Amino acid sequence: MELPDTVGGMLGTECLAGMKADFLGFIDSIMDQQQPKQSIRIRSMDVMRGMTLFLMLFVNDIFAPGVPKWMLHTEADVDGMGLADWVFPGFLFMVGMAVPYAVAAREKMGESMGLIFFHIVSRTLSLILIGVLILNGGRVDAILTGMSSFLWLGLLYLCIFLVWNRYPTTSGNQALFKGMRLLGVLGICYLAYCFKAAAGKGLEIGWWGILGLIGWGYFAAATTFVLSRGRLSIVGCFWLLFLVLNILSQTAFKLHIPIIGDYLGVLLSGNVPCIVLAGTIIGILIKRYAATPKLLLRWMLIIGILWFVGGFALRPWFILSKIHGTPSWALLCCGISLLLLLVIYYVIDIRKYHKGIFVFEEAGKNSLTTYLAPDLIYFICWGLQIPLFFYKQSDNMLLAVGGSLLWAFAMLWYAILLKKINIYLKL
Repeated sequence: MELPDTVGGMLGTECLAGMKADFLGFIDSIMDQQQPKQSIRIRSMDVMRGMTLFLMLFVNDIFAPGVPKWMLHTEADVDGMGLADWVFPGFLFMVGMAVPYAVAAREKMGESMGLIFFHIVSRTLSLILIGVLILNGGRVDAILTGMSSFLWLGLLYLCIFLVWNRYPTTSGNQALFKGMRLLGVLGICYLAYCFKAAAGKGLEIGWWGILGLIGWGYFAAATTFVLSRGRLSIVGCFWLLFLVLNILSQTAFKLHIPIIGDYLGVLLSGNVPCIVLAGTIIGILIKRYAATPKLLLRWMLIIGILWFVGGFALRPWFILSKIHGTPSWALLCCGISLLLLLVIYYVIDIRKYHKGIFVFEEAGKNSLTTYLAPDLIYFICWGLQIPLFFYKQSDNMLLAVGGSLLWAFAMLWYAILLKKINIYLKL
């Protein structure tokens, strides 16, 4: 006798769910073999993050008319990528890698999953808020707002540091620090209130800004990791889901949810979450196999090659384009990031070669300050017309490139010095 469709469907669904759970459990059991019991510090992660920040500062400062095209962003509809097209996804990859370590550190402090998730949400909202405010800084109408764009942005950055600075906890000036934080909050509220763009328009979301994109990507990866309890198979499935969403976003089948779709565009397009989750996958592997470096290197090499080849495999259908956020570009960037990390990991953590890594390692531990603090110097120099950036010359490539390299390196030291005087952003 045939079962009714509803009962048969229920049994079929339960059977498939059971098979899926068994399969995912089998995959996790394989990956858990030889998992180290002790925690091992991987210095190459901080070093690569610092190197990525160095390149971000370099490509942000570089004077386009005076340098080779391979250093710059490739135009939106051109199939290709330059150095600047890899730098940001390289940083996104490192954001994802840090997720397993950050969650483990909070668990070690005794925080519940609910409290950890609250921290994820608050950190995401902070990044999105800062990203949107900075993005709007270039739209300031000096007359309607009552101040220039440079002054508005300068005050905004000052407030950001007042609110999110990591003040000393052992000092007896806690009341003062709370007052400074409150002053920063009030300052941000005032700047948002008085903001006016052309024709009296207010703040706009736009593309969320760099920090906003990081916030959305971090939310996708951290939430996936926490809800899956760090199971590699589930994290891998979500990475594949976002890759599929990224592919669909480049076709007529692009996923869109009415009303909230405009706000969830970063998640629905899949591109940024795919890159960040790729880093989370590698972070899980490193955390598991740090005690067996040969096995870890093998996994990193295999996955890196697969991502690299996957990017070129998708290229006939989707051009390499950072501006359009194509899946071919995302996979290629993930492959480059992982293969580069493999080399750095081998040199620093296996061969124990540590000469010259201090500045990159320290900057990597202080990424938000390293990225934001140099902008204050820009605003001061542009606002007061101080000719600090004389090296930006279109007729002297060596001066233009050399000046930006020196600037980026100096900014790493600048962030390190700020930390020594307790100016250190921590969301």
